[in-house]
Amino acid sequence: MNKYLVIWSSQRHHWSCVNKKSDSYPKGSMTEPFDIDGPLRIAYLTYRGKPHVGGQGVYTRHLTKALVDLGHSVEVFGGQPYPILDPRIPMHKLPSLDIFNDQYPGRVPAYWELKNWPDVLETLQYMAGTFSEPLAFSKRAKRALASRINDFDLVHDNQCLGYDILKIEKMIPTIVTLHHPITKDRELEMNHAPNWRKRRSIGRWYNFVKMQGKVASKLPRIVVVSENSIADIHTDMGVSLDRMRLVPVGVDPDLFRPLAHIQREPGRLITTASADVALKGLSYLLEALAKLRTERDVRLTIIGKARQGASADLITTLGLGDCIDFVSGVTDERIVELYAQAELAVVPSLYEGFSLPAVEAMATGTCLVATDGGALPEVTGVDNDTVIGCKAGDADGLAAAIRRGLDDADLRQRIGAAGRQRVTERWSWRHCAALTVDQYREVLAMPHNQRKIAKNVQKSGA
Repeated sequence: MNKYLVIWSSQRHHWSCVNKKSDSYPKGSMTEPFDIDGPLRIAYLTYRGKPHVGGQGVYTRHLTKALVDLGHSVEVFGGQPYPILDPRIPMHKLPSLDIFNDQYPGRVPAYWELKNWPDVLETLQYMAGTFSEPLAFSKRAKRALASRINDFDLVHDNQCLGYDILKIEKMIPTIVTLHHPITKDRELEMNHAPNWRKRRSIGRWYNFVKMQGKVASKLPRIVVVSENSIADIHTDMGVSLDRMRLVPVGVDPDLFRPLAHIQREPGRLITTASADVALKGLSYLLEALAKLRTERDVRLTIIGKARQGASADLITTLGLGDCIDFVSGVTDERIVELYAQAELAVVPSLYEGFSLPAVEAMATGTCLVATDGGALPEVTGVDNDTVIGCKAGDADGLAAAIRRGLDDADLRQRIGAAGRQRVTERWSWRHCAALTVDQYREVLAMPHNQRKIAKNVQKSGA
C-alpha cells in the first residue's frame, strides 16, 4: 500500500506530496511542492529552427528568451536547422537525417546513417514521397523525454504534431503552437502545379498534414497566432474551437527600430523569402518588379538564400538578376540595417498565419506594402493608414501599390511611423510569453493533467 498522498489544494493552487504518517515530504521526492502559479519547467520542442528567416525559428528564439526573462526554466529539444538561443537556455540536439539541407536538398541517406527506428522511418517516408521530418522528430522527442518525466512540468511543441506528441502528452502535460494550417500550403502548391503528375506528387508530399490534423484534434490546448488561423484550422483540420486560444506573436521594438543615421536608398525594396513556395507569393513580386523596372530604377533585397527552383527560373526569364540582392546568414542587427536602407518593405504572400516579417518591418518604421493574404489585414491594419495594401495574387495590383509608395515620400513617412506605433502598442515578446504562460497554467489545471501530475509525483517519491 502506498503510504504517500498527493493533494491538490484548490485554494493554494499547488500540489503537495505528504507522508500520511509524518505529514512530511517523502524521501527521494521533489523537495518542494509543485506550485501551479510559480516558475515552471518547460521542455520546448521544435523540429526545425531556422534562425533568422523561418517563422518557427524566430518564434523559438524570442519566445524562449522571454519565458526565461519571466523567471521560468526552458530547455529546447530541436532538429536541424538548429535554432539560435539565449545563452541561458540549454539546447538538446535531436538530429534528423537532414535530408533537406541547404547544400544538398533532397539527398538520399546512406544505409550507414540509419542508426535507429526514427532514422529508418524518416527515410522510408521520404522515399515514398512524403515530408518525413515531423513524424520522425516526434519519435526522437518521445525517446528523449521518456527518461525525464519529472524534470519538466509541461511540454510545448512548436508545430511538429507528429503522432508521438500524443504519447508525450500522456506522460507530461503538453501544449502546441500551430502557426497556420499547412493545408493552405498544400492548396496553393497544388493550384500552381503545371500538370496532374505534379499535383499528385504534391498531394503525397503533404500527406503529413492528415497526421497533424488528427494529433491537433486530440490535444487539449492549441495556441494559435491569429483569429484568421483559428478559423482556418477549425475548417481545414477539424480542430474544435474550444481547444484553441489566440496568443499573437511579438517583436522586439528596441532591436527592430528606425535607424536615423542610415539613409534610405531611392527605389530600394526589401522582402523576406524563407522558402521557395507558392504561399509566399514571391513570383508576383518578381513580376511586379519587372513591370516597375521598365519605368524607373528599382532594386530588391531578398532576405533568404538564392535557391534553384521556380523563383530562380523566373528571375532569369524576367532578366532581373542584376537588380536583386540575396542576403542570408546575417544577424538581426544587420537585418534592421537592411530595412533602414529600403524605401519600402514588401510582403507579397498569398497566405500568412501571422507574418513576423510584416511586424518586424513595421517596427523599423519602414513603410510596408502588403497583400490581404490570410491574416495579413489583421496584422498590418488599414490601407493608407498603417500599410499600403493590395490584393493577393495580383502582380499588377502589387506593382501599383509599390508605385504609390515610391512616388510619395510623405505617404511613406506617415505610414512608416503609424506602422511602428501599431506594432509597439500591440505586440511584444514579453506580452506573448505572459499570455503563453497563462495557457500553460490553464493546461496544468485541467483535471486529467492534475491526475497526471499526481501520478508522476507519486512515482518520484516511490
